[in-house]
Amino acid sequence: MEDEWGPGPGGSPPWGAPSPRPDGEEETKRGRGGDWGGSEPSGDAPKAEEKAAATPRPPPVKAGGKGGGAGRGPGGRPPGEERSPRKPPEERGARSGDRPGPEDKARRPFGGGGGPRSGGDPPRGEWGAPWLSADPEPPEDFLDGKRKLSPEEEEYAGSGWNLNVMPVLKQSVLCHINADISGMKVPWLYVGMVFSAFCWHIEDHWSYSINYLHWGEPKTWYGVPSFAAEHLEEVMKKLTPELFESQPDLLHQLVTLMNPNTLMAHGVPVVRTNQCAGEFVITFPRAYHSGFNQGYNFAEAVNFCTADWLPAGRQCIEHYRRLRRYCVFSHEELICKMAACPEKLDLNLAAAVHKEMFVLVQEERKLRKALLEKGITEAEREAFELLPDDERQCDKCKTTCFLSALACYDCPQCLVCLYHMDDLCKCPRSKQYLRYRYTLDELPAMLHKLKVRAESFDTWANKVRMALEVEDGRKRTLEELRALESEARERKFPENELLHRLKGCLGQAERCVAEALGLISSQETGVPAPSLTVEELRSFLEQMNHLPCVMHQIGEVQALLERVEQFQAEARAALDGPPPGAGALRALLEHGARLGVAVPEGRRLQRQLAQGAWLEEVTATLRGPRARVPLPVMRGLIQAGRTVAPSPAVDVAMAELQELLTIAQRWEEKAQMCLEARQKHPPATLAAIIKEAENIPALLPNIQALKEALAKARAWIADVEEIQNGDHYPCLDDLEGLVAVGRDLPVRLEELRQLEVQVGSAHSWRDKASRTFLKRNSCYTLLEVLCPCADAGSDSSKRLKWRQEPGLYKLDAESLGLSAQDLRDPGAVIVAFKEGEQKEKEGMLRLRLTNSQKAAPPLPGPGPPSCVCGQPPGPAMLQCQLCRDWFHGSCVAWPRLGSQKPSPAWWEWEAKFLCPLCQRSRRPRLETILALLVALQKLPVRLPEGEALQCLTERAITWQDRARQLLASPEVAGPLERLAGLRHRLHGDGDGALREAVRNEQTKVAVENGDGLSPEKNGALSSELEALSAALPRLQGPVLELAEAARRPLEELMMEGDLLEVTLDEAQSIWRLLQAARPPPVALFRLLLELEQAERRGARARGRDPERRRKRRGDRGDLPPLAKEELEPKRSRGPEGGAPGDSPPPGPHAPGDS
Repeated sequence: MEDEWGPGPGGSPPWGAPSPRPDGEEETKRGRGGDWGGSEPSGDAPKAEEKAAATPRPPPVKAGGKGGGAGRGPGGRPPGEERSPRKPPEERGARSGDRPGPEDKARRPFGGGGGPRSGGDPPRGEWGAPWLSADPEPPEDFLDGKRKLSPEEEEYAGSGWNLNVMPVLKQSVLCHINADISGMKVPWLYVGMVFSAFCWHIEDHWSYSINYLHWGEPKTWYGVPSFAAEHLEEVMKKLTPELFESQPDLLHQLVTLMNPNTLMAHGVPVVRTNQCAGEFVITFPRAYHSGFNQGYNFAEAVNFCTADWLPAGRQCIEHYRRLRRYCVFSHEELICKMAACPEKLDLNLAAAVHKEMFVLVQEERKLRKALLEKGITEAEREAFELLPDDERQCDKCKTTCFLSALACYDCPQCLVCLYHMDDLCKCPRSKQYLRYRYTLDELPAMLHKLKVRAESFDTWANKVRMALEVEDGRKRTLEELRALESEARERKFPENELLHRLKGCLGQAERCVAEALGLISSQETGVPAPSLTVEELRSFLEQMNHLPCVMHQIGEVQALLERVEQFQAEARAALDGPPPGAGALRALLEHGARLGVAVPEGRRLQRQLAQGAWLEEVTATLRGPRARVPLPVMRGLIQAGRTVAPSPAVDVAMAELQELLTIAQRWEEKAQMCLEARQKHPPATLAAIIKEAENIPALLPNIQALKEALAKARAWIADVEEIQNGDHYPCLDDLEGLVAVGRDLPVRLEELRQLEVQVGSAHSWRDKASRTFLKRNSCYTLLEVLCPCADAGSDSSKRLKWRQEPGLYKLDAESLGLSAQDLRDPGAVIVAFKEGEQKEKEGMLRLRLTNSQKAAPPLPGPGPPSCVCGQPPGPAMLQCQLCRDWFHGSCVAWPRLGSQKPSPAWWEWEAKFLCPLCQRSRRPRLETILALLVALQKLPVRLPEGEALQCLTERAITWQDRARQLLASPEVAGPLERLAGLRHRLHGDGDGALREAVRNEQTKVAVENGDGLSPEKNGALSSELEALSAALPRLQGPVLELAEAARRPLEELMMEGDLLEVTLDEAQSIWRLLQAARPPPVALFRLLLELEQAERRGARARGRDPERRRKRRGDRGDLPPLAKEELEPKRSRGPEGGAPGDSPPPGPHAPGDS
């Protein structure tokens, strides 16, 4: 080369060195800064592609869609459509014909900023920040002139599928072009309408194109493969020769449409597809395509170039040279720029660039040699990348020059490429000179760098292949393999099969090392490691041997395998020989466990050891000091025996255990039947069953329960005999307890039936006594009624007891000082009863004195509480004849005068009122009580109520004797005789008068009401009440006189008689005698009649008549023996003897309800 390109005539420098210029122009050109890295050939290009990827610029919107072409400016055209060729300078006008000044350098493809391929790019203010031209203040979503992106927009902005990003990806050749070529690197948007079409064309520089349909109707595409591109051109030229004669580059003008069927008819392969919204369409280099829109839609398109495009790009430049078509960018400049920085290229791209660079260098050598042969020796270096495209275009073929060009000193406006060196000008060759970018020595250096980069992967791959396949017979260390992996990572080699194999080998080796270290450390420290089988250990050792790397742990793993094989031999010897002892088996197993490797012989040793341990446990259980074996233990032994290895000894032990379990279960079932059967068995039968079951050497829970039940039955029989053989009849509570216990026992007891009969008789008697004494819904128990009220003097206590406030009162039996044990002693009951009588009398005297001091009757309105309801006094108050307290007529039951026969003897009217606190029971007659006592004597059981009834009867008889004595005394007998005579006379004369008064009163009422004289219509009882009311003013009294000496004993005796819960004729006689000695209680009679009339009016309003209902009940025999008793509603604390909390809450008392 030096001989060929040596110094020229006159000692001029070779073409590889710049010639000096007097004005310093060369230095100025070399000193200019450009986007290719300044004046140095290998300068670094600025990272404009990173900026483009980080902040994608919105593409300009072109109206008319893909096919119309309307609305395009003079600048380039969208990808997917052919661009119009650049016109010659004389036709381009001021925009493209004039030489651009320095201000136009910003639009060079390889210059800073860039612009559209021909024409202006939209200004930055329009696309970079739309608000700059209109609003004085930026919107809220703009910051520093840039719109703030949402997270979704950020993700899309950096995505490779974003058409703003795809052209500048590292795998794309276009990323090495710094200029934003509108439509090629910067996407265009297309608004399509129905049937708007784009003509047949191929992309600029035969690049790839990608089109994305955002929304709208589909777009129909027709495509022709690249191998048929020339065929298509020939067919079109053949069918329209007149068009191509006038315009040879017609297909590059994007104005030609032809029916695809016509093309197919001439042998051109055509494919068709419909692109719907959300779909991409990609066209390949030199693939003709056309199409139309099926309706309104919106699409985006851009170009991109991959490594495989480089040969097609070079062929495109040759094609453009033949057609004299302008280039969008310099292909040579692009190749040289990539060759200047090979370390930044992808390996595939570096290899492709190396091939292209080699072709360029060879072609450049040939062209420069031809130029030298023509006698052109002058040359100067020119930084073509700093020149506008218009200043470095070949005047002949319009190609953009970069590596070299031919110029003339006399014709400075002329410039041609070396392919057209003969077309420069007519000047002599001495005036022509070569303008070059790189010397022929620099180009091979760049080519060598590319080769090193492209072949670095091959060198690395050979090293990896040799290391993995051990071709030289030497295994590499792990450090060497890691170094190869680090080299691939540092040089950014692409993912490939060798790299995957290397990583897999490293990972496998590291896992083997870790596992081997774990096995070795477990042998040394005794810490258990994950257990391996012998086969896994052998496989692991084989795997380590086959790895293509040196592993120092192989020897230790081999030693472990040998120890495991030795243990296997020892275990087989122990298993095949006489059965060793349990100690020897455990020692062998411990030795095998320390190895950390599972062997089949180890499991057999474990089974044999488990078998021996189970046999020892069975022997110790059945023949040990503990004679009886629990059934769960026996079942557990049988279950464990099924898991041990079978042997004759195991079979014998299992048979023995199963037989013993079967016998034990049979006896358990028999005992269970005895415990649960309805038909109970006598003690003798149970004793026989227990005796037979004692011979079984097993612990039987049901037999044990049966034994305990038999012991309880025998104790129960002894208790019954002890109670029945005592000095007194047994108490009911004791018998009830024995009956409850006996019923729960699973044993047939003959004495139980007798006790049940006795308890039933006692309950029957108590029920009869309760019906005799207790009122319906009474709040008292039978025992409370029969016992004297020891706290009678406490008015508040009696009221609280009536109102059922729990916890504030005690039973009468408790108030007498009787405990549960005292109730079992008859003597204690009698003594307490006598003491209670005296307390009751004294308390009542105090209560009468207290109540006598109250107003009679109390005035209605606010005041201290009274009555059983605890409310202030009101109208219609009644005074109790015993305690002298006052009660509301609506809260208590009062005597009914209307139900009595009218008698002229007013002192015989039953107007005596006893409050419910004083009259606690029905007060049966003494004859009825004596009948109950006779029935009580027949019971072989003692009841507390029976003792109390006997005491009450003795008290009543004693009082009756005293009353008879007093009535027979001379002071009282005389008044009684006079009173009897007066009564006889009144009954003889007064019956007719009284009946006449009643009849007159009925007639008067009927006339006043306008009714007839029909007593049935007005009601006989109402007439009687009205007659009694009319007769009240005519009552006279007192009808006799009693001396004070006779009156006081009678009153005291009357008070004691009212305390008795028994009805005696003597008490009635004394009451009538005392009444006759007083004035007639007209106010009381009138109040009682008013209450009864009000009650009957209310009953008639409700459709019920209590008197008629009472008569019907009397006819049926439902009324109690004493019709004159008070029958008021009360809350009950439950059945007799029930707890206070068992009764319902207190409520208002309806008169007349008992």
